[in-house]
Amino acid sequence: MKKAFFIMTLVFLWGLMVASIIQMPTSGDINNPSYNITTHYYINKTIRDTNAPNIISAIINDYRAFDTLGEATVLFISIIAVSSVMKNTYLKKREEKGDH
Repeated sequence: MKKAFFIMTLVFLWGLMVASIIQMPTSGDINNPSYNITTHYYINKTIRDTNAPNIISAIINDYRAFDTLGEATVLFISIIAVSSVMKNTYLKKREEKGDH
């Protein structure tokens, strides 16, 4: 019974994935939902608004600065958390061995 349920779940998820892929818009299509007025604004007015050397750095550093700062903060906190866990594990193993 568990095996049948597992197989049915896999088939359902596979069908859901295939249906989602079929519904995706074509890359480069002018009617693509991501090709909107914001895209036109970034392409046409970025250099004038920001004086940045290229559009990508202008978008990341000027238009999306708070978002980028948030992402960097999350990454930094994650690194600190992993480092502290690894250090505590190392210290506990060292104490168990008797190395001081």
